[in-house]
Amino acid sequence: MLVKALGRHLETGALDELTLTTNGSQLAKYAADLKAVGVKRVNISIDTLDPAKFRTITRWGELGVVLDGLDAAQKAGLAVKINAVALKGVNDDEIHDLVAWCGDRGHDLTFIEVMPMGDLGNEDRLDQYYSLKDLRRDLEPRWTLTDTPERTGGPARYVRVAETGGRIGFITPLTHNFCESCNRVRLTCTGQLYMCLGQEDDADLRAPLRANPDDDAPLTAAITAAIARKPRGHDFDYSRQTVAGQVSRHMSHTGG
Repeated sequence: MLVKALGRHLETGALDELTLTTNGSQLAKYAADLKAVGVKRVNISIDTLDPAKFRTITRWGELGVVLDGLDAAQKAGLAVKINAVALKGVNDDEIHDLVAWCGDRGHDLTFIEVMPMGDLGNEDRLDQYYSLKDLRRDLEPRWTLTDTPERTGGPARYVRVAETGGRIGFITPLTHNFCESCNRVRLTCTGQLYMCLGQEDDADLRAPLRANPDDDAPLTAAITAAIARKPRGHDFDYSRQTVAGQVSRHMSHTGG
């Protein structure tokens, strides 16, 4: 099990923390095992609390199954953060419900701006774009939000909610580009290393790994060369009429 293999590096200090981002569909089954091998927190994608909307957004998902997984994660002692992509005309009427629900359950909540990725069509992306600057403005009449300097190793900027004591993160790849502080790369299950979520360039790590099973040097060289060409940033941009910088692969291909 990959997570178990990674977990041993927590004991040596090679890893500071082991976390998992998941759709939650198998979490009820594996939450206790994840905790046992060193995972401390999980990020779960829940864009809506409406089961019908959830099924439409995910194309197959069952909200009840994900909520069962969330309960199992809490029971196992895992910290939980909810990720919600802000979608105008889809879940913009639920932002207060999400804040209240996460506050009641003790979960962190992170809102994420929709990015022009995948095969849903540029027109949908443009119509669905909901600036988190606007979302925060819409939250403030009901909630008291205080900026904090907290960081969790990612791009989110955090506020505390006085009414719930909870924390909300804002990930703003468009309204506030954070590329200058990004140190992340993403490895797919097929051995593709993407140096930027918003660029098409990738490096093939599977070929040197399979060609040299007893020699780490070629794989290390491939990783080093890939990191050296990590781009300065993405080209995402929503203008009034078009979507620029779109990426052909769907977000699920590389993850968040």
